[in-house]
Amino acid sequence: MNAAPHRKPLAILACGALAREVRSLVWERRWEADLHTAPALNHLSPKLIASDVDRRLDDLERRYERVVVVYGDCGTGGALDRVLTKHGAVRTVGPHCYEMFGGDEVRDALRDRPATFFLTDWLVRNWDRAVVAGLGIERFPFLKDTYFEHLTHVLYLRQEPDPALEARARDIAEFLGLPLEIREVGLGDLERRLIELVEQ
Repeated sequence: MNAAPHRKPLAILACGALAREVRSLVWERRWEADLHTAPALNHLSPKLIASDVDRRLDDLERRYERVVVVYGDCGTGGALDRVLTKHGAVRTVGPHCYEMFGGDEVRDALRDRPATFFLTDWLVRNWDRAVVAGLGIERFPFLKDTYFEHLTHVLYLRQEPDPALEARARDIAEFLGLPLEIREVGLGDLERRLIELVEQ
C-alpha cells in the first residue's frame, strides 16, 4: 500500500492585484508558505472568480495541509465563500480586494462620495492592460463615458510612495476628467487580516 504523499504546511492563494503585497508579508513574517496567484483580470468578469479558485483549490488541497485565500467577495455574490466551504479553505474578510487596503477610508469615501473610483498601486501600474484594453476602451473610445460618466472623484489608496506611480495616477485622473485625492494607506487592513489567518 502506497503511503499518502507528504503535504506542505501552507499555501496562500492570492488575487493577482494583491500578490505583490502578500509576497512582501510572507517574506517579512518568514512564513513557511508558498504563494499562488489567480489572475487579477478576473475582476472584469466576477463570475470567473469562484470557478477559477475552485479549480486551483482542487490542486492545492492535495498538496498542502492548509490553504488561505486572499480575496474579497469581489462581486461573486457569495459564490466564492461556497467554494471555500467545499474545500475547507478560509479567506480574508472583506467585500472586495481594494477594500483590504483602504478599510475605513473606503467605507467613509463611499458614504460621503458614493461615486468614487478607487486606485491602488496595482491598478495604477496596470491601468492600460486592465482598464483601457481590458474594458475595450482602446478599441471603442466611446466606452470611457459609458463606464465612467457617473463618477465624481478618484481616490488613490497608495501602498508606497513612488513619484512615477503618483504621476501616472494623475494622468489617469486627467484621462477620466476627475479630481484626484491620494491617501497613504500602506497595507491597510490586509496585513492584520492575513496575519490573523496565517498565525492562528
